[in-house]
Amino acid sequence: MIDYYKILGVKPNASQAEIKSAYRKLARQQHPDLNKKSTASGREFALLSKAYHTLSDPQERVYYDQEFQAQKSRSYSILDSNNPHAKRARNLAVQAKWDRLVDEVLERDRRENRERQRAVFTTVSLFLSTFFVAMIRPQLWQVFNPLGRAIVLALFVIAVWHLATRLREYFAHYTYRPKPIQDSIIREQEAPEQPFSRFSAYTFLLVGYALSVGIGLYIGWHTQDFFNDVTMLFRHRVAVVQSSMFAYTWTTLLVPDLVVYPPIAVLIVDTVHGIASRID
Repeated sequence: MIDYYKILGVKPNASQAEIKSAYRKLARQQHPDLNKKSTASGREFALLSKAYHTLSDPQERVYYDQEFQAQKSRSYSILDSNNPHAKRARNLAVQAKWDRLVDEVLERDRRENRERQRAVFTTVSLFLSTFFVAMIRPQLWQVFNPLGRAIVLALFVIAVWHLATRLREYFAHYTYRPKPIQDSIIREQEAPEQPFSRFSAYTFLLVGYALSVGIGLYIGWHTQDFFNDVTMLFRHRVAVVQSSMFAYTWTTLLVPDLVVYPPIAVLIVDTVHGIASRID
């Protein structure tokens, strides 16, 4: 059984902070990108990652300590001998363990990449749909019949729930809340594992949404003749609606569109992306 404490260079009674500090120091030295992506450095980094993830989880650490102590107290095994067959068995066992460790690290990286792609698809589809709605100003609500409006409202409710769930998941995974000033003064503040602060994430969403609306309105204003020609395709619907819309400005009509349609677009894009990912 591999001694994870020895790999990290810490004592068996090391604290979580000591384990985390040792892992970060060794990870910077043994990362494959800094060692020309050699096979040996890849295996060392995989074993280092496995040791850290095992010892950083309290339950996994307790189980590992029990198994490690139980193995140390076992009687002599044939695998401890210098017999050629015993050596070959040990080499095969070590090789199999290395392969499992590498597979676990690669699978963890694949899961992280999939989660990152989901976050990118959700954010980009939100901004792009907002941009197109602001640019085209479709006014579809006035064109739909009662059944169509009911379908749009049902999709809107589902889409808002979907978008809120996704954003809450992404905030929990990729952002952190800064600690109070008192804690940062009294205790040594460690670098958070998440890459972004909660404030920067909120700022990114708000600024991105505002830019999408602003750029869409600007381009739509300069191309309004083209989109007016497009609306001629359903002139008979528009003519009926214009009499009831006469007292309203186009800005007033645009606000509900910006609220209703972008979440629905996010729901559709995420659903298609999820189906494509399962097929792959």
